[in-house]
Amino acid sequence: MKLLQTTAAAALGLAMAFTATAEARELRTAPGGPPPHPANGVLYTNFAQYLPEESDGRLTAQILGTEVVTLGQMKDALQSQLVEVGNLLPLYFPADLPNMALAGELALAGRSPHAMAAAMTEYMVNCETCQEEMSRFGIVYLGSGSSDVYTLLTNKRVETAADLRGLRLRSGGAPFSRWAENFGAVPTDVSVNDQFESMSQGVIDGSMASVADLLSFRLVELATHVSGIPLGTYHATSNFAFSLPVWQSLEAEDRAAIIRAANRANADFTQRWGYEMPTEARAAAEEAGIEFVEPDAELLAASEEFAQTDRQNAINRAQQQFGLADAEERTNTFLGLVDKWTAIIDEIGEDPQAIAARLQTEVWDQVDAATYGG
Repeated sequence: MKLLQTTAAAALGLAMAFTATAEARELRTAPGGPPPHPANGVLYTNFAQYLPEESDGRLTAQILGTEVVTLGQMKDALQSQLVEVGNLLPLYFPADLPNMALAGELALAGRSPHAMAAAMTEYMVNCETCQEEMSRFGIVYLGSGSSDVYTLLTNKRVETAADLRGLRLRSGGAPFSRWAENFGAVPTDVSVNDQFESMSQGVIDGSMASVADLLSFRLVELATHVSGIPLGTYHATSNFAFSLPVWQSLEAEDRAAIIRAANRANADFTQRWGYEMPTEARAAAEEAGIEFVEPDAELLAASEEFAQTDRQNAINRAQQQFGLADAEERTNTFLGLVDKWTAIIDEIGEDPQAIAARLQTEVWDQVDAATYGG
């Protein structure tokens, strides 16, 4: 009899597990980048791992590749619900997402990837008009990540300001374009996915980018020099832009589980993109014979001076092009959060689990999952 009871209990457990698996909601997700890029290999891969853990198996994720959706197609894919969760880069759509665009305009202030990602996340979650514009766009915001501090990856040596004149450089957004133009370079609007082809065909001389792009986009095969000019971070991301109609169909407990999974994956992503991959890329570059160039003191000083004065340019652009009359106040709020999270990172260190836990406490635990996002 005891054996029969044990067998029956085991059978019931298996049946319940099967039912839970069968009823799990599978979300269509898209990182928009190739497998070597941390948006794919870490951000969405880890999210797919964390999602069933945080939801007790109720939710899973299917990852769609770039053959289905690229970064440039993400807006349409989300709004059509071809994709339910996608990696959206707001600087591709500044007119639609002016608040995120303003934060992205402050890219040249970035020096700590984890601090920039956390500041961006807290700014967006607690900004009422930011939430409203996301809702109009048809998505729910679930956090940001950050690159390492951008630099120059070129096929020409850049040591002085004179070396920049006439150089055609791929730009990841307006602040980087302004920096290039200030030094007489020519910024070029080339998608991150197309920079290898553009550089191989001589359309551009290099890219203002993460040194990790040497690996993520195979620029290690083309670049001959890496110039150590700190250009700031790319932190204006919406790593998990969630389709609003799909979000509204979910119960609060599933929303909360998704938030927790996304928060963990966001910190992993920044650790990979902002710290680990740059270290690996530098080693690969040295092995490939790429020269690391130390810019002269005059260029470094001029670059830092421009970064400071460009904050006003960002404010002016937000006021004139995006209609944000209170752009200066918003700028000060965001930069204040950068200071806050820089101090926190100094305190707890660059440990993604500790940072995710702190963000969960400071930001996400203050959110009502039942009402967040609409």
